[in-house]
Amino acid sequence: MDQDIRAKASHIPVSAQKARLVVDLVRGKDVIEALNILAYTPNKAAQPLSDLIRSAVANAENNFGMNRYDLYIHKIVADEGPTRKWRRFGARGRVKPRLRRSSHLAVILREHKGA
Repeated sequence: MDQDIRAKASHIPVSAQKARLVVDLVRGKDVIEALNILAYTPNKAAQPLSDLIRSAVANAENNFGMNRYDLYIHKIVADEGPTRKWRRFGARGRVKPRLRRSSHLAVILREHKGA
């Protein structure tokens, strides 16, 4: 049976729509390859996602004794988090809404079959 290594990050200050663009780059890739891709991705969501994958790799190495070179990203998702509603003052005494969106990231790593 395959062992799932999970890690979650909540309240990341990037919208889920923008985070999914970065998530799609690394879905299904080996962990080392995914971290290399994220290191050169200029999006704001790349850094928290890289930290999340590193955390999952550390969980696999320390808690389950797995090798980081045998791991791949089995499942990775970016869900919507809470939206903070701020306001900005506009012309003629009006108020313009500003939505500060956030996201929740989750990753599941698995070991390759031959490992």
